[in-house]
Amino acid sequence: MSIDQAQIHALRSSLEADDYHLDVQVSDDTAVATITAGPDACAECLVPKDLMRSMLAPILGVDADRIEMTYPVDVHTDGE
Repeated sequence: MSIDQAQIHALRSSLEADDYHLDVQVSDDTAVATITAGPDACAECLVPKDLMRSMLAPILGVDADRIEMTYPVDVHTDGE
């Protein structure tokens, strides 16, 4: 599987506009995606993890359920 470099660049640029940074590691049929926040990150601008996985899956060439997501904080848990 290969990463679609143009799409990952576009996604990174979009995230960086809200002061988020994306790092991905792909190994065989799994991936680890880590999003970190800068000091000016917009907490409301980060989509839920499931949506981010579905966005990343075709870019990374990995099934969404095989992507481990790490966010700076779980802003969409509503206390759960």
